[in-house]
Amino acid sequence: MKKRVIYIILFLFVCLGSATSQNVVLNAEIDTFQMIIGEQTKIKLELSVDAGSKVKMPETGNDIVSGIEILEKRNSVRSINEGKREIYVNEYLVTSFDSTLYEIPPFEVFVDDSVFKSNSLALAVYSVPIDTANLQNICGPKEVWDVELTWEEYRDAVHLGIILLFFALALAWVVVRFVKNKPIIRIVKVKPKEPSHVVALSRIDEIKNDASWRLENNTKEYYTKLTDALREYMHNRFKFNAAEMTTAEIIDYLHKIESKENIAELREILEVADLVKFAKFHPTMNEKDLNMSNAIDYVNATKNIEEEKQEPVEKRIVNKRSLFEKRMLIASIIAIVIILIAVVVLLTTDLYNLFS
Repeated sequence: MKKRVIYIILFLFVCLGSATSQNVVLNAEIDTFQMIIGEQTKIKLELSVDAGSKVKMPETGNDIVSGIEILEKRNSVRSINEGKREIYVNEYLVTSFDSTLYEIPPFEVFVDDSVFKSNSLALAVYSVPIDTANLQNICGPKEVWDVELTWEEYRDAVHLGIILLFFALALAWVVVRFVKNKPIIRIVKVKPKEPSHVVALSRIDEIKNDASWRLENNTKEYYTKLTDALREYMHNRFKFNAAEMTTAEIIDYLHKIESKENIAELREILEVADLVKFAKFHPTMNEKDLNMSNAIDYVNATKNIEEEKQEPVEKRIVNKRSLFEKRMLIASIIAIVIILIAVVVLLTTDLYNLFS
C-alpha cells in the first residue's frame, strides 16, 4: 500500500502543468496512471495553435517507451473559434506486460520554428496478485468441450459443395459433347467426271433411241440435238467454246489440232445441219443415219484415252462449324476446370478451418 501511494504522488508531480507559450497550448494526459499487466489505457496529446501555423506532431514507433507498446494510433485536426484556432490531437492506445513504474518523457512538438515540450506522464503497471495462502483454489486446465456446429458455420461449405457438384456435372456434359462432336476433317473420295466421249456417245444414243426424229417435221430438232452433242463434246475434249462458233470457225480451229480425215466427216454433219436450220433442207432417212454414224465415228476417233484412266481422288473437307464448336468446347473445358480447382481449394480451406 505504501508503494502505491508513492506511485500516485510521483504521477501527480510529473503531470503538473502543460506547455504554454504565447498562443501555443500543449498538453499530454493519460486515462489512468495504474493498471494490471495486459490491460490497456489511452494516452492523449493535444495541441492548440493559431490557424495557419506550421505544425509537426511527434512521430512514434511501436513503443512509447521501452515496455509500453502502442496498439493503435489516431490523429485528428479540427478548427475552433470560427477557424481562427486549430486543435491537433494524437491518441495512443497502449498496453504493457512488465510490472514496473514507467516515466513517459515529454512529447516534442514543432510549431513554426519553435520546439514545445508537453508535460511528463507516469504509468504504474502491477502484476496479478496470487493468493499463496490458498493454492488449492487455483484451478488446472479444463477439458476440451465439444461444441455443435451451427448453420452459419458450415453454410459456406454447403454452398461450395453445391457449386462444385454443378460445375462437375457441367464438365461431364461438355466432355461428352466434345467426344461425340462431328469430326472436323473428313476425307471423301470424289469420283472423276465422266470422259467427254462417254457423255457425247450417251447423248447421241438417246437421240438414236428416240423414234420421233424419223418424222419429216422433226428433222430440224434432230440435227439441233445432234450438233449440240458434238459441240459440247468438242468443248470438253479440246477446251474451246464450240457452242458460240460457226461451222467455218470450228473447222478452222480444228485444222490446227486435228487430222483432216476426222474433220471431213464433222464438216459434212455441221454443213447439213446448217442447211436444215437455215435453208429448210430435208435430207433423206439414209442421210440422217449416215450423219449419226459419222458423228459416232468422229467421237470414237478423237476421244481421249487418258480420261478413261482417271481414278477417284481423295478430297479433304474441313467442317468449319464443327471446328468452331470444337474450339468452344475446349475453351469451356479449360474454364470449368479452372473454376473447379478454385472451388476445391476454397472448400478444402473452409473444411480445414471448420474441423481443425
